[in-house]
Amino acid sequence: MQAKKETLVIFLKGLLMGGADVIPGVSGGTMALISGIYERLILGLKGINILWFLPLFKGNFRKAWKELMKIDFGLFIPLGLGIALAFGIGSFVITYLLDNFTAYIYAFFFGLILASVRVVQRQTKKFGIAGLITIAIGFAFAFWVVGLPTLQTTPAYWFIFICGMIAICAMLLPGISGAFMLLMLGQYQFMLEALKGLKIWYIASFMAGAIISLLGSSHILAYLLKRWHSPTMGILVGLMLGALRQPFEKIVNTPMDWGALQICLTLFFGVIGVTIVLILDRYERKHKCLFEAEK
Repeated sequence: MQAKKETLVIFLKGLLMGGADVIPGVSGGTMALISGIYERLILGLKGINILWFLPLFKGNFRKAWKELMKIDFGLFIPLGLGIALAFGIGSFVITYLLDNFTAYIYAFFFGLILASVRVVQRQTKKFGIAGLITIAIGFAFAFWVVGLPTLQTTPAYWFIFICGMIAICAMLLPGISGAFMLLMLGQYQFMLEALKGLKIWYIASFMAGAIISLLGSSHILAYLLKRWHSPTMGILVGLMLGALRQPFEKIVNTPMDWGALQICLTLFFGVIGVTIVLILDRYERKHKCLFEAEK
């Protein structure tokens, strides 16, 4: 009974993480931290031996099985199902909102990303001149990338594969949104439509990149943040600032009658986006402090 209850709780946390990652600017990593599952997730990912099957070639089934059972399936199966279900539901809801309330939804995204810049910046103790340079580099790169017209066309499978790698890597960082990275790369709405329309090959390409990144990104991120913390965070801040170009252009180019009411509503949804991130950040810091105190 206790095991079933734990599985249900993990599934619900997966729904929470998946729902967060559908929205640019809200991090699934943040939701994992708030819900108390972040440490287990990172340790579980680090503990996966992707070569567990090699003993099979030597006929050593027992060793292969032992390595396979080291994987925390009690976490990954219900968590993955919850995330997948949230993605599926979110693809219908978000695409509907984007089609019918374009300016307001992108204003909401703008607010989410803008507030997330502050969240990430707060995690850096100091920037200095070198930090400002990395912010400028990240900003210039993101501003250039989101303006590329080629990213607005039907993408190649290899590019979706790379998008999957980048998005899932971002998902593991509290304060960084995987959906935001897709938005920056110009593939956010396309992948929502792919999920909604069950475009299997695009979904498979994305998932392949995500799985490969998931198995290696925890080690890479840990190394970068430990060795070059400030430059890495500076690049992230710059990327987020530069990527604001896309939602801003979507807002101003939306064909609608811009009266006082429409302008006020657009600003209102932007403020809502900022507020959500700041509230989540407050809870994240609270839980992080409690976690560190327990240690």
